[in-house]
Amino acid sequence: MLSAAPTFRTMGSVSTEVPGGIQPSNPPTQRTFYDEVGGAETFHKLTARFYEEVAADEVLRPLYPEEDLGPAERRLRMFLEQYWGGPRTYSDERGHPRLRMRHQPFRVGPIERDAWLRCMHIAIASIDEQNLDDAHRRALVDYMEMAANSMVNSPI
Repeated sequence: MLSAAPTFRTMGSVSTEVPGGIQPSNPPTQRTFYDEVGGAETFHKLTARFYEEVAADEVLRPLYPEEDLGPAERRLRMFLEQYWGGPRTYSDERGHPRLRMRHQPFRVGPIERDAWLRCMHIAIASIDEQNLDDAHRRALVDYMEMAANSMVNSPI
């Protein structure tokens, strides 16, 4: 069963800056999307596969100044885990996500958005159906598409 809307637990405040809005925390007894899709293992597989694609992508790779994509992979994994109801490590280490602000230094146009989505769609498709059934897969794809569209800050 697909859980209610994803949650992003912050330091006691509720904001709508994160694409899709931030919902209040789920009660501890409620299973979250994170739990339903296999938790840390699934999000690790997702982000590892995503960054394999990024490393080979001629549009995206130059946007990452670090030679090692490991730190970027970890940040994305922590964000996604927290957003979908897992550990709050992202906020504990980095504060509020402020996704648009964090991406503002980079020109993100339709070409970059589409390259990012291509990599993410490949990563999502790589997760087996045992962990990511059709309903959860659709929710994840819908969120990623909405988030990618919200990061666009350039017409070209």
